[in-house]
Amino acid sequence: QVQLVESGGGEVQAGGSLRLSCVASGLTLSKYAVGWFRQAPGKEREVVAVSTWNGSPFYGDSVKGRFTISRDNAASTVYLQMNQLKTEDTAVYYCVADLQVAGPYMDDYWGQGTQVTVSS
Repeated sequence: QVQLVESGGGEVQAGGSLRLSCVASGLTLSKYAVGWFRQAPGKEREVVAVSTWNGSPFYGDSVKGRFTISRDNAASTVYLQMNQLKTEDTAVYYCVADLQVAGPYMDDYWGQGTQVTVSS
């Protein structure tokens, strides 16, 4: 049974930092593209960051230069380092893994989400 479990969310003031983690079990992480998506109340889900099968990253325009995705395949863990947080980054953040797709349509496995709240 595949599981993705996120952690590291919480409340932080604008300008601060958080690091999200996603631990994967039941799969070989190196075979998957992995990513972070987010969804704020009343808004559509959006791609935050994706790490392809060879580790190449790409980012949503709103987080470029502030967020960094990384992965440790040996530890089956994906990270999202979030710096210079803004109030508009407030959302539920989801970890996702996909065997064949890297990008907005990846959807094989999802975590339960972790709330990030950025206060002014």
